Amino acid sequence: MSQEKPINRLSWPLSDVSSDLTVEVQAAKYCLHKFPLVSRSGKIRRMLAEVKDLRLPRISLDAFPGGAEAFELAAKFCYGINIEITLNNVATLRCAAHYLEMTEDFVEKNLEYRTENYLKEVVLPSISNSITVLHHCESLLPLAEDIKIVNRIINGIASNACKEQLTSGLSRLEQSFPTKTTIYEIDASPDSWVGDLTKLSVQLFKRVLSTLKSKGLKQDFISKILINYSQNTLQGGALDTELQNKQRHVIETIVELLPAQSTKSPVPIAFLSGLLKAATTAFVSTSCRSDLERRIGLQLDQAILEDILLPVSPSNSNSALLDTDSVQRIVSTFINRNGDDDDDDDNEDLLQAELGVGYEFENPRSPKQSLIYKVSKLLDSYLAEIATDSNLTPAKFIAIAELLPDHARIVSDGLYRAIDIFLKVHPNVKESERYRLCKAVDCQKLSQDACTHAAQNERLPVQMTVQVLYFEQTRLRNAMNGEFQHYQHHHHHPFFGSESQQNPHKLNSGAGSGAISPRDNYASVRRENRELKMEIARMRMRLTELEKDHVSIKQELIKSNPANKMINSFVKKLSGFNGLFRARDSRSASSRKAHVDVRFLFQKRRRHSVS
Repeated sequence: MSQEKPINRLSWPLSDVSSDLTVEVQAAKYCLHKFPLVSRSGKIRRMLAEVKDLRLPRISLDAFPGGAEAFELAAKFCYGINIEITLNNVATLRCAAHYLEMTEDFVEKNLEYRTENYLKEVVLPSISNSITVLHHCESLLPLAEDIKIVNRIINGIASNACKEQLTSGLSRLEQSFPTKTTIYEIDASPDSWVGDLTKLSVQLFKRVLSTLKSKGLKQDFISKILINYSQNTLQGGALDTELQNKQRHVIETIVELLPAQSTKSPVPIAFLSGLLKAATTAFVSTSCRSDLERRIGLQLDQAILEDILLPVSPSNSNSALLDTDSVQRIVSTFINRNGDDDDDDDNEDLLQAELGVGYEFENPRSPKQSLIYKVSKLLDSYLAEIATDSNLTPAKFIAIAELLPDHARIVSDGLYRAIDIFLKVHPNVKESERYRLCKAVDCQKLSQDACTHAAQNERLPVQMTVQVLYFEQTRLRNAMNGEFQHYQHHHHHPFFGSESQQNPHKLNSGAGSGAISPRDNYASVRRENRELKMEIARMRMRLTELEKDHVSIKQELIKSNPANKMINSFVKKLSGFNGLFRARDSRSASSRKAHVDVRFLFQKRRRHSVS
């Protein structure tokens, strides 16, 4: 039931005159007078002319913009009472003036004139004031849109932002010349109003950003605005259906407003990753998700591990913990991206100089080696992270491990570590999958520590162990040959003489010169040779023990196993390798006994597989 709500009669000039008009605004009723309202409002004048009962006229304004509170302000203005126009009510009063037709046709400086003057002098020149008024316009739609308040404010924001951008550039230019003195200092930083944009709904925010982009605001400013709006709008954790739909709309709008995709985009990859993680829980469209994945892929060399630890969709509760499919698409985008990394040539040369490598890519559009090397280390860390997930299938892990080309990894220790973790967490992996996993590792790129670990790793297939032992023996032999040649070059030689004979002045230069005597050099080389011999002896002792343990097993396998011909053939080939090693070892007295017979290691693995 509506209630009588007369305006406080003590504040009215005509308090001794009884009311002759009742105005209903929504649930409120106002007992007023015809003359002050009719003299300023064309709408009320027209409505009264249509009333049949002139003794008790009653009009209804249910669609009044701003409701009863706004009508009270307009009514006071009609009675000549001074009202204060502020940022919070100017949009409402402007819409009320339009609704009541309070124009200059009835009286000078009517409410429409007063509100328009306030908009021009106070609101439009200031970005912060404009955003505040635009926020209040949201409850006045569509009327605020029809009378062009929204468009005028949005265009004013964009124009002022571009002016600030230009002023900021000129100010920095003047400061770069010490001979010139700046008379006044202008705060052209967008920090003063970027935060105000978070008041706006996503619909109005989109219109403001689209206009800013069309007016030429720099992309880094656009990115800063988008990041700030996202951080203050998006919510984490479980969301109900209404909030989830709202969040999905916000994410899709922000992605649509992002600057053009580029390897040098001003949008930080951490922000893109955060959007993609939020997009997973909000169930955004496929096109929106693909856009984010591509943007991350173009900047993947700037990412850290946290950026690619993407959760799976909540609907896939029984799957792996992390979304490997998304990461696979991201890495593929990076590999196939259209490179524009000319600015990184110096870094590329420096990296190749440090690593002593210089690869050429099969695809001329592939990223540079310095960038792909960063991504290889990132991907190896990611593989080690997902390897601990017991729900991750070998096929998913292999798909990620095989993404990068062979030349991407300078050292394979990271990949080997990830595979070892996976095999430890997944002990029931099939032998064929185990072989394919280890096939991704280039044994020639393993460090000495990794080779030592791999040679004793029971989880690895026999093929990889054989390769590790072969390459490790070759590495040791090359190292010993290098030390022998180093000794021949720098010390006493029967044909060329000793270094002291060729450079007698070096020995007489005094103790303070820091020179190392030939005797000290010779002693150092002998120590290194002894260490190498001991390492080879330990390896030979281990293989000799395997030989003693498996001689009988070898005979039983040959008799009982129908594939004995194939085994014999493989053993003969390995024996050929061992013969080659013996022939090469005979050239050096220090490595004459460094013989590694890997066939018995193979027989041991065969015994375990048969049992």
